[in-house]
Amino acid sequence: MNLCTEMKLAGDEYAPGFSCGLALGRSATIQGFSLREEGESCDRYENGKGLALLLHKEKDGDALRVWTQLENNGQETVTLEMLASFALKDVKADYIYRLQSFWSAEGKLRKESVVEDLFLETSWSGHGVRAERFGNVGSMPVRKYFPFLALEDSETGRVPAIQLHCAASWQMELSLRENDLLTVTGGLADRELGHWTRKVVPGETFTTPQAVIAEGASLYEACAKLLAAQHPQISPVDDHMGILFNEYCTTWGNASLENVKKICDRLEGKGIQCFVIDCGWYGQGEDWPLSVGDWDVNPERFPGGLKLAADYIRSKGMIPGLWFEMETLGTKSRWYNDPTHLVQRDGVPLSVGGRRFWDMEDPWVVDYLTEKVIGQLKEAGFGYLKVDYNETMGMGCDGGDSLGDSLQRKVEASRRFYQKIREEIPGIVIENCSSGGHRLSPAFMELVSQASFSDAHETTSIPIIAANLHRAIRPEQSQIWAVLRATDSPERLCYSLVATLLGRMCLSGDIHHLSTEQWNIVEKGMDFYRQAAEIIQRGVTVLHQCDPKSYNHPQGEQLVLRELGNRGLAVYHRFENSKDGMPALPEGCRIVAQFGDAHEDFSAQAWIYEKA
Repeated sequence: MNLCTEMKLAGDEYAPGFSCGLALGRSATIQGFSLREEGESCDRYENGKGLALLLHKEKDGDALRVWTQLENNGQETVTLEMLASFALKDVKADYIYRLQSFWSAEGKLRKESVVEDLFLETSWSGHGVRAERFGNVGSMPVRKYFPFLALEDSETGRVPAIQLHCAASWQMELSLRENDLLTVTGGLADRELGHWTRKVVPGETFTTPQAVIAEGASLYEACAKLLAAQHPQISPVDDHMGILFNEYCTTWGNASLENVKKICDRLEGKGIQCFVIDCGWYGQGEDWPLSVGDWDVNPERFPGGLKLAADYIRSKGMIPGLWFEMETLGTKSRWYNDPTHLVQRDGVPLSVGGRRFWDMEDPWVVDYLTEKVIGQLKEAGFGYLKVDYNETMGMGCDGGDSLGDSLQRKVEASRRFYQKIREEIPGIVIENCSSGGHRLSPAFMELVSQASFSDAHETTSIPIIAANLHRAIRPEQSQIWAVLRATDSPERLCYSLVATLLGRMCLSGDIHHLSTEQWNIVEKGMDFYRQAAEIIQRGVTVLHQCDPKSYNHPQGEQLVLRELGNRGLAVYHRFENSKDGMPALPEGCRIVAQFGDAHEDFSAQAWIYEKA
């Protein structure tokens, strides 16, 4: 397996073997480069025409962080059609792993045979290219797949895995020519997939997003190394796995000062760290979903403004939080029909599902959102921000060298605004939400304390999704809701609460109507979560047994083991047609705490154990 890079310039001859429209690698330009300097941290390639490719390599624990730079030291402007963050050549693998993702069905693992499923094998003559390109196009980087790929060589058992730190359109590509060894490339989605080109003028350097590569003896070992190389900016006030409460599934968008006070009174003394006011605090009447972008406090719901609510939350010992969808605006926003500061495509505002998009590169927009978002958070004293994002820009927009290039620039400007928030409100806890899990890319996860992993809060698939995401995001950042209903049986309450042990516990629901018995179960679940918090936060997932054919009708059982030193956490869920009996915990372990009772279908139990 050899590490290098790939590129293609506009006007290049494509590689032979019917590759045009299938793969951009092995272009005439890349063939003209030769290795001039090889170093531990950087390899330099030159083509003798003023262009240089720098492949950067940086150790990050047990992983390798890589990226590519193009230097134009020549006399002419060049136009990139593809520049890979990395290329791995001569990869021996007979299986690949991808993490497929849709709304409320995030992170499903797909294991595919290179030959049988992907049909990647050389022709009888060795002629022709075989290629599999996949990725995402748009401003939601996790919409069909996570920016992730792993490959398995069943002969050796080794599993190299790659994670792209791309914030918008990205791609991975597997190609095969002349022999049975694969070439794997990844980075920004190219001209053919991502509608991307980028001009590089003389004296200019263009740098790709980073990729992280790790290898393990199993898929989970490789994934653990990738996750260890993520470096999230977790707020100092949010580094001990505190429990959250979000009022959305309590009020269903009817947040008000009165409702906030009633909920806070009910939660007082229960050890909740953060209380989040979700959508609906702005606009007039019932039109709040359509007035996103104006951010005027609803005077009927919050007379006197938001500060009274934030102060009340703090008086009950909790950090107040507030929801924004700061990058978009709705049809009833005063700015919706003014194209001046909006993202455009073909000269008209880009409209998607009743949303338009602020141009985050526009200084006026930055100033406006600084006043409306940062200003309101500061004025009212909020210490928590939930950032939602509910539509995607698709292939791109006007303004850059291409639709895809402009898209990348706009999304990078959004990321800079996240940083501006952190700078102006030190210690703020930021939650990444994008209709649940559409922005769970490392490029966004490293900017925040935690994230909404899914919108599947009240479904039976929630523990399946939560466990799947152990391969892609750090559990200490994965916010999992337990929505408490007065109609819930003890078994259903435990099912929901045990699922939160796969990440960060967030509560919502019918808290005013729970019986004393139900509250006793909830409080026992909260106590158990606190006992398990360090294992969730700092441990490593060592076992995940589950193979659901359907998220809507899950069958069988799921067992997840996460360990820290000699201590471990076992999280067990039973679905339809499950088996009776205790799951197989590590041999010789001693159970020191437990919660729940997995005695029937759709029940759950968790154990903290110590190994001998």
